[in-house]
Amino acid sequence: MITTPEIVAHEAAPAPSPKGGPRPWWEGRPFVAAMILLAFVPLLWPTIPPLVDVGGHMGRYKVAADLQTSPYLWQWFHFHWLPIGNLGVDLLAVPLGKLIGIELATKLVVMSIPPLTVAGMLWVAREVHNRLPPTAAFALPLAFGHPFMFGFINFALSMALAFLAFGLWLRLGRLEKLKLRALLFVPISFVVFFAHTFGWGMLGLLCFSAETVRQHDHGRSWWKSPFVAGFHAASLAFPALLVLMWRNDATGGITAHWFDWDYKWNYLLRMFRDRWETYDIASAALVTAPLALAIVHPKLTLSRNLFFSGLVLAATYALLPRVVFGSAYADMRLVPYAVAIFILAIRFKRETSYPLATWLAFAALGFVVMRIGGTTASMTIAGMKQNEQLKALDHVPMGSRVAVLVWDRCDQWALRRSDHLGAIATVRRDAYTNDHWPMVGSALLRVHYPAAGIFQRDPTQIVRDPGCSKEGWRVQSALRYIPKDSFDYLWLIDMRAIPDDWLDGWTPVWSGEGSRLFRRGAVEGPPPVTRRTASERDR
Repeated sequence: MITTPEIVAHEAAPAPSPKGGPRPWWEGRPFVAAMILLAFVPLLWPTIPPLVDVGGHMGRYKVAADLQTSPYLWQWFHFHWLPIGNLGVDLLAVPLGKLIGIELATKLVVMSIPPLTVAGMLWVAREVHNRLPPTAAFALPLAFGHPFMFGFINFALSMALAFLAFGLWLRLGRLEKLKLRALLFVPISFVVFFAHTFGWGMLGLLCFSAETVRQHDHGRSWWKSPFVAGFHAASLAFPALLVLMWRNDATGGITAHWFDWDYKWNYLLRMFRDRWETYDIASAALVTAPLALAIVHPKLTLSRNLFFSGLVLAATYALLPRVVFGSAYADMRLVPYAVAIFILAIRFKRETSYPLATWLAFAALGFVVMRIGGTTASMTIAGMKQNEQLKALDHVPMGSRVAVLVWDRCDQWALRRSDHLGAIATVRRDAYTNDHWPMVGSALLRVHYPAAGIFQRDPTQIVRDPGCSKEGWRVQSALRYIPKDSFDYLWLIDMRAIPDDWLDGWTPVWSGEGSRLFRRGAVEGPPPVTRRTASERDR
């Protein structure tokens, strides 16, 4: 019968290196450094990270940074900082943007999120196994999973911080420095919370589940271990007070679409959704192959620590609705990170079989190179197209009011990077556009332009054709109901060919790849802007 100390040793102690020599290449620091640096590559070339929501985020950063100095932005926007759990990139990009510009600041911060995530994943694997398993690299491309590619950048940053914090939690627990851990994780929990509430929630689940297993390994029963683990994890609970305050002062938001199994299955297939459907779905199958192998192979198994954490995250995914407090895709966001935890759990049952380990390590490295290469190519294609589309802004005067319409082809696999590209007009030209949105559950950014009617905010920029299964504007209706007197320019992005009579009242100004700009009537520019007085600015 195996005693508790033997169980702990089997779970954490390193297996011997082959023939007493150095550790294999996939366990060394050069490999770790290479994986972290490789995660910077996909976003090196694009001027603006070509992620779906990034343009809208950048518009908000611009308002937050320049509202008090711009002679234009004050007419349409209000911004007020609040201590909410959705500020990760805002708190970095806004002050940095005042020094080097919003575009470069956003690029640097967003480009750093995947490497931080990779570093966190590798740290977690190292702490659990006391070495890096040869399969660990399979999890690393999930740092560029669907949530990140969609542009949920505050969420993605919080998940990167959660993985790093979880690595520290495991290390301090392994060293039995429990008092120090409790003290450190009070401020750490606030840092992750302010990045995004979901990351804080995931960190709590990971720490609780890992501590439950640790307590059981120290001789407590499975019935008692969760209660003791809850006591230890309570050091992360203090941000809950801010959640209560935040929700008490929130602008609202629905919670809906529980147990939608069709969507949940599709989100598993779409964990790598980017541009090429067959490639992305095949990647989803490949990343789960090592997990299937670990279940059936006699020499492989799963760490009880991370396997239990993965089960907790899987249960959370099943229970989460699709919309939480008005925030869509709540359950989808969890998928790549839960899968990563399961992949990181793979280990050898006893001593490492180095022929098998070497084969697995090369397969994992090949998968990383394949996915990072594909992601880099996709980002480069999207970045080149964005650069061409954004040339329209060279013809838009400062302080203009721009109605943006983006065509949704419906049911396409490739992500539309143009959904919030119009907000770059706010970044570069201090312009008003109709694709901004208030922060979910808060009043940080408010859009106030009644003359625009329904075209005040997102998603009025998204238009579709009759027959599309999705609800929303049809192209002809949107063009008909735009209040022309309230806009100076019309910017059509990725728009299909439309009849000329749909554009009555608009004069062509510029046309490029996937981008057409029109001016209202014969007006040469925006109407004169009245600069606000000091008293107006204070209000």
